[in-house]
Amino acid sequence: MSDEDDLEDFEPDQDDLEREDDEKETEEGEDERKEMEEFSEEWIPNPLTEDMMKEGLSLLCKTGSGLAHAYVKLELKERDLTDIYLLRSYIHLRYVDVSENHLTDLSPLNYLTHLLWLKADSNRLRSAQLNELPYLQIASFAYNQITDTEGISHPRLGSLDLKGNNIRLVTGLDPQKLISLHTLELRGNQLESTLGINLPKLKNLYLAQNMLKKVEGLENLRNLTTLHLRDNHIETLSGFSEEMQSLQYLNLRGNMITSLRELAKLRDLPKLRALVLLDNPCTDESNYRQEALVQMAQLERLDKDFYEDDDRAEAEEIRQRIKEEQEQEQEAEPEHDSEVDQPSI
Repeated sequence: MSDEDDLEDFEPDQDDLEREDDEKETEEGEDERKEMEEFSEEWIPNPLTEDMMKEGLSLLCKTGSGLAHAYVKLELKERDLTDIYLLRSYIHLRYVDVSENHLTDLSPLNYLTHLLWLKADSNRLRSAQLNELPYLQIASFAYNQITDTEGISHPRLGSLDLKGNNIRLVTGLDPQKLISLHTLELRGNQLESTLGINLPKLKNLYLAQNMLKKVEGLENLRNLTTLHLRDNHIETLSGFSEEMQSLQYLNLRGNMITSLRELAKLRDLPKLRALVLLDNPCTDESNYRQEALVQMAQLERLDKDFYEDDDRAEAEEIRQRIKEEQEQEQEAEPEHDSEVDQPSI
């Protein structure tokens, strides 16, 4: 079963939800990363050449002055490249794909100050650090050997993909610099904490397939609409705050939530409409669908099924009955106390 299946029929933002790949792609990327890590021999040096540039260049456009033209798109996938030093001279490039090579250094890209789009997946990178690129909007460093999130400070960056790396802790993501970042992909890393993701403009956060046990430090994500936490080790739903006022879709599939009482901690999420809880121990309880709706009246869909009007009516009756029982208990307590305090004759 894929995450795309979990998202079926719920589309708060179709463009963003399409970023969640299926399990097959994830497994293939993971296998590819392991093969790179296990390969002990040094790659034969294979620097970028002018002939390769001629083959990879396309999209002729006007330069900034409007008086000249230059090719602005470069595709260099699967060339066994170990060195892209030559790119320092191609300052007009806007779209660069250097995926599936053997690169360990992207510093020549620091000279491409017009860069809009960068894809450097499946290389041997240990860092995504670059100088601030003023126009960079989309950057992907998936399936490398990156260990941290330092040195990423592009002011127009909207989408950052770091899935399939070796990141344990998120650090250095400055909300004062990453003022446009709306989508962050960190699936398939080794994250042990959600601390460090203090990015109020963020709308889509993908944290599946990590080592998380709880959610923390996400209180300021007021614009977050989609949160994927599938296949972690989450036991408690503490850490969700009413400040997360835009959250609509929450995927908690394949975690370790054992008690349905934990669902009460999601009650303060005002816009939560779709929740995925499959493959958690709590779903073995026969009434878990009903209990979820009792706890969260605003919920429209649990797992793959939408709630019907009959479900809502039944849940409302249960909520009213619980409320009445609580009120009766509160009224009975003073009477009981007065009887106890009354002196015997």
